[in-house]
Amino acid sequence: MQRILIVEDDLEINGLLAGFLKDNGYEVFCHYDGLHVLDCLRENRIDLLILDLMLPYKSGDIVLSDIRKYFTIPVIVISAKETTQNKIDLLRLGADDYITKPFDMEEVLARIESNLRRVLFQDSSQVVLQYEDLILDVDKNTAFVRGMELSLTAKEFSILELLMKYPDKVFSKANLFQSVWGMEYGTEDNTLNVHISNLRNKLKSFCPEKEFIDTVWGIGYRLHRAKG
Repeated sequence: MQRILIVEDDLEINGLLAGFLKDNGYEVFCHYDGLHVLDCLRENRIDLLILDLMLPYKSGDIVLSDIRKYFTIPVIVISAKETTQNKIDLLRLGADDYITKPFDMEEVLARIESNLRRVLFQDSSQVVLQYEDLILDVDKNTAFVRGMELSLTAKEFSILELLMKYPDKVFSKANLFQSVWGMEYGTEDNTLNVHISNLRNKLKSFCPEKEFIDTVWGIGYRLHRAKG
């Protein structure tokens, strides 16, 4: 059963959405302000988020910005604001869709189904990741270099998977740690550095002449980019 988190401070709207989605086969989580949304995402496997903008304590746009530092789940924004510029700003901030109040429940359901289908298609179409001689089979959790299988821990595999899924992205240490461990990164914590070092050593044992992971000083890590 797919899980949806509703973040809406209007009790009536929140209740109507929750009841409607439960009737259509979804498991629903409800929040009524902008606090603790990240905690809910960390503690539960949420497939899609419905997010109101006008929330108490922390506005929806700030919540959205926080979410996009750590999570890639679809976010559908609902708001009474209808200006084109507002929609553009939110899409650039990381929203996947935008629904204006008052809205039709069937339209909300259609938007949810559309966004979930898109994610399912992306996940199913990217089963194998490849970077030069390195191949990751995401479904089977196996990694091969030059046809030889790498023995990786779950965390090492997750780090490599993230770097290979987003080869042009520089991951900050905090972002990478949060994505893999699901916890806040402490600047004194050397766990990530140790895992990166172990991962590099394992890759070097098969390809001593090649680099696979770059350190971007002062920022974090990225998949190796050849110079020139």
